[in-house]
Amino acid sequence: MTQGSRILVLADAGAKVGGGHIMRCLTLAGALTRGGAACAFVAGPAARAVLDAFAEGQVEVIALDEEPSASELAEAGASMARSWSADAIVADHYGFGPGEDGVLDVASPRLLIVDDLRRRHAEGLVLDSNIGRTAADYPGREVLAGPSFALVRPAFAALRPATLARRAAHGAPARVLVSLGLTDAGAITGRVVRALLPALGEAALDVVIGGAAASRGELAALAKADPRISLHIDARDMADLIAAADIAVGAGGSSAWERCCLGLPSLTVIVADNQRENTAALAREGATLAIAPPSGDFDARLVAEFARLVTDEKLRAAMIASAAALCDGLGADRVAERLLA
Repeated sequence: MTQGSRILVLADAGAKVGGGHIMRCLTLAGALTRGGAACAFVAGPAARAVLDAFAEGQVEVIALDEEPSASELAEAGASMARSWSADAIVADHYGFGPGEDGVLDVASPRLLIVDDLRRRHAEGLVLDSNIGRTAADYPGREVLAGPSFALVRPAFAALRPATLARRAAHGAPARVLVSLGLTDAGAITGRVVRALLPALGEAALDVVIGGAAASRGELAALAKADPRISLHIDARDMADLIAAADIAVGAGGSSAWERCCLGLPSLTVIVADNQRENTAALAREGATLAIAPPSGDFDARLVAEFARLVTDEKLRAAMIASAAALCDGLGADRVAERLLA
């Protein structure tokens, strides 16, 4: 493909899966646009809500009136790919299987499938940025594997040198970031903030949520009563917030690569089953401390690991180095280059 290529994107979104699929595809769309391509998303209401908040006009949005099933989205995407003359389709949807892959593959010259679950694919180029992934995980497919292909926005790479230099000074933690996903599944953000407040000391606390987050009302009340808390709704400056933080509590999805890029010591909470494997791998690499999903003793486990990270300077220093070594923030450009080649 050449400059002027047309790329159609199909990505899942909703209360259960959150907005991470859309966000990482927006990152890829940005890299493709910088490479001269035009990008469009085929989007139902849930996907449009994320695009309305974050796309900022960088992509065309082809609206579906009702929330589609996986098969309905694939059929709509294939039809639109033909009428829109798409040169490639990007598919990021855990509900897509071999049937949907086949429908999309015949509708355009090129298909990129974003995956991190090692699902079976009979068609397409596969992108899986999880630690330890290789072509052997997707037999018969061309694969872009490992964190060097993680989809991270360019703002993170731009801040990386100065941020890592600041972290090398190893000062006492003064700013904590809590960011557990736009949808705030199970009101987890409110629970985490309540648990951390008694252990926070004088540190400032930045809390990031989506506009429809279940904890929004509770967190707004806490922020009004506690000057340590700053509440950020649908934040567009995540790179700045991660760069400014000294410790984070985050989810185990795509945002983990943003924290790695800027070497942020973190506790990673597993808020969905598909996050378990990569979060465990990040912990084995020394890039985070993993916190298993909420259960009866979740608050105690969270506070104990938070206190450990605050007080152990050697642990933080090792985590900064390990996290930064995993992801340089340039993966989106590498994927775009391969897709447009």
